[in-house]
Amino acid sequence: MPDNFSVNIFVYELSKFFSRQANESKNFVLVHCTHGHNRTGFMIVHYQMRFQPLMPVTRAMEIFALARPPGIYKPNYIDALYAFYNEGKPVMFAYPSPPQWKNTSNASLNENHKLDAGPTTQNDYILGDKIPFNQMKSLRESCYKMLNLNVERARRFPGSHPVSLNRDNLQLLRQHYYYATWKADGTRYMMLITVDGCYLIDRHFNFRRVQIRFPCSYRNSTHHYTLLDGEMVIGTLPCSQNKERRFLVFDIIACNGNNLMEKPFSERWNLVEKEVIEPRNRDQKNISQSKHSCYRYELESFRVGRKDFWSLSTVPKILKELIPKLCHEADGLIFQGRDDPYIPFTHEGLLKWKYAEMNSVDFLFQMGVNDDHKLFLHENGRKKVMEGHRVEFRDGSNPSSYSGMIIECSWDSKDAVWVYMRKRNDKRSPNDLNTYKKVMRSIRDNITADILLQEIDHIICLPIYKHPPPHRLSFKYLCMFMSILIVIFKCHMKNGSSG
Repeated sequence: MPDNFSVNIFVYELSKFFSRQANESKNFVLVHCTHGHNRTGFMIVHYQMRFQPLMPVTRAMEIFALARPPGIYKPNYIDALYAFYNEGKPVMFAYPSPPQWKNTSNASLNENHKLDAGPTTQNDYILGDKIPFNQMKSLRESCYKMLNLNVERARRFPGSHPVSLNRDNLQLLRQHYYYATWKADGTRYMMLITVDGCYLIDRHFNFRRVQIRFPCSYRNSTHHYTLLDGEMVIGTLPCSQNKERRFLVFDIIACNGNNLMEKPFSERWNLVEKEVIEPRNRDQKNISQSKHSCYRYELESFRVGRKDFWSLSTVPKILKELIPKLCHEADGLIFQGRDDPYIPFTHEGLLKWKYAEMNSVDFLFQMGVNDDHKLFLHENGRKKVMEGHRVEFRDGSNPSSYSGMIIECSWDSKDAVWVYMRKRNDKRSPNDLNTYKKVMRSIRDNITADILLQEIDHIICLPIYKHPPPHRLSFKYLCMFMSILIVIFKCHMKNGSSG
């Protein structure tokens, strides 16, 4: 049976061919295997499902069977298709009978494959299926276009990154209206949704395809070129104690090809609910009430939800009540400007506060020839050894097993030493020297939870929070508003002169 990567290559090559031949009257692709039933049908059904994503698997197999009777007849191929597309087989489903000429006792060795259960997760950091490099290059360029970035430099993860809170940038909370939320200790991903699939984008700017359904707010269509930002967390369900993966969406950069970067954050956040979460919830409700739909959201590899944001006055409750009750790990707070546009890469106005023991730096760790420990950062894209810095592995782990890896370390100010926290499988390079300096500044300023709460008590009494200003209009909408005013003014003057 073809693996998921082979399917992705097949679908990509066909889509590129049909795109190039769009103006031709006749477009044909020859697909065949030993007999043209199981593997051939498997690939063709995958192609149909990718470009007609609301089509049930049963219907896609029927279309192939009409063209090539009896269609796919091997149970493991059929089961794999239903599993991959998160569908249950219809109650009265019956596997097709093999063709009469088929001698099952002499089945072709080429068709005797073990069932591939579809997309699986190898560990907490690897989700989804690999895609062809040329497809990934094209998707990278698409993301950079959405973000108004130079596509020729489409090599860096373009997500917005917060900076550590210190006593200087704390003043931003006094100057602009801010929201607050918890800082989840998960794995950062952006997500690109297209008609042929959903792609998780990791910090290495690699894309992996996941089979997740995103219906649009209008009927009978799915999202196409919608770009989200969020974080994948693994939580423990309180009743069953089972682990559940959940993607928390905290921003939307584009929706169905429409760029939303310049919209205020508050508007983008509301659009996450309106355009992404509500259509999924509505679709789930419709499916639960339908006797005919086979799609099962509970079979998806993770849940999807919107991350909540609140006014600064709720920060005491977030710290004392919400975070202790979360089913996943959290290591601090995020402060997001209400009127901020989406800013790729480092956003100096997006602030993160961590518990003192959680303030950390990601180093490249290497063992020297004499078993001495060396910690490296990046400076101008090159390794920089941090002379005089040392790390202790207080969990009893063997330091040599981490040589050449990125490790996250917290600072023990009492012993003036870095303490190993965990290995960062999701990173290939250490923090930049400037990031290190900002973290160290935050550590030196030592804004404890008590100090932060005292500051916020004063901040929320300011007029900007007592009487919030109206939302900032983007330049585009300001121009539209001014144009309308001019038209109204001209009409008024015309009526006045005629009177």
